[in-house]
Amino acid sequence: FNPLDIKFIRLAHERGLGCGDPSEIEIVGDEEARQQNWHFEGPMKNITFAAKMQHKIYWGGLKDAIEWSLKTWAAPWAYMASVIYHDMYWYPTKGKPRVTEVLRSEWGRLFHNWEKLTPDEKGWEDVGEAPPSLARTGLQLFGIGARILKDCFLQAPEVLERRKRRLAAKKAS
Repeated sequence: FNPLDIKFIRLAHERGLGCGDPSEIEIVGDEEARQQNWHFEGPMKNITFAAKMQHKIYWGGLKDAIEWSLKTWAAPWAYMASVIYHDMYWYPTKGKPRVTEVLRSEWGRLFHNWEKLTPDEKGWEDVGEAPPSLARTGLQLFGIGARILKDCFLQAPEVLERRKRRLAAKKAS
């Protein structure tokens, strides 16, 4: 497997937006891990249902239908449903405990403390004690979600159209 065979990794590498060539990446840390074959087979081998649908939406047979639907009254309502589910329900009840668990792990502590730490030839012996904390609580996220929903509702095409008609009727009378 060569990451440069993936079009967008290659294009980003060629434009200097990152390094897509593994031979140019300096590995700091466990030399044994560097030599391991993790049997990575590329992005399409074990693709999830959601990713398959995303490919159909962006590049496949659903592309035209989705582009059309984004110009209808349904677009803001679909976004609102997503805000309600993800921001106001899933993240506060299901996602936050998972994210908190990851942040408390060695990887999470390293992510939080990496700018303050210095690796040695084996990598990071100490990843720091302090795990990062989540800045927003469920109630704060609920409030943010409610404000987003309000804005979505006020910008929905049918609401804007009704507002225009009311203003025109007021001016006419």
